[in-house]
Amino acid sequence: MTSTVLITGANRGVGLALARHYHDAGWTVIGVCREASFELAEVAARVIEGIDVTREKDVERLVAELEGQALALLINNAGMLHDEVLGEIDFDAIRTQMEINAYAPLRVVEALLPCLGEGAKIANITSRMGSIADNDSGGRYGYRASKAALNAFGKSLAVDLAPRGIAVAQLHPGYVQTRMVGFGGLISPAEAAAGLAERIEALTLETSGGFWHSNGERLPW
Repeated sequence: MTSTVLITGANRGVGLALARHYHDAGWTVIGVCREASFELAEVAARVIEGIDVTREKDVERLVAELEGQALALLINNAGMLHDEVLGEIDFDAIRTQMEINAYAPLRVVEALLPCLGEGAKIANITSRMGSIADNDSGGRYGYRASKAALNAFGKSLAVDLAPRGIAVAQLHPGYVQTRMVGFGGLISPAEAAAGLAERIEALTLETSGGFWHSNGERLPW
């Protein structure tokens, strides 16, 4: 019996690369997204589209679709980046990033707890830009704040889920060549996915709650 992974935002970028990686490794992949892609359909055993993870009704539909489904791994990957400039800050954009990058992963985890048994793992795809100690360039107010919030949520989840035998990690994929950064990154989505999968494989209850770069570097809060 193969293990099952559910990945949000799986239709492109890092999410799609993760779907490909786990498919090639023999996992059963469930891809969740707002709009399906041909590439995702090629590797996912099941695609659940039309899901906006910020909408309660959509998450409720996701739960209904997954009734009775056991998940060995949940990867919260869906995210958004908007670049704010001091003096011209769009607070609506900041609110949207908080909804997508922070609140939605917490909503998804809470909703899918019935699918996560002892030994399951949760990987929150965050960013080193959510590190307060590492911020030496400023800007990106909404993205930084939302990822810092996600890190805080993930740490609390690690504490609260430890008695259930569920481990949680906050993982930075690296500067990846995706649409989010205009394809100007330093590593490919496939390279990022491979590194993320290594960190997930190494995750245990003893290391649960940590914040890592996909290359294995422990990142500061």
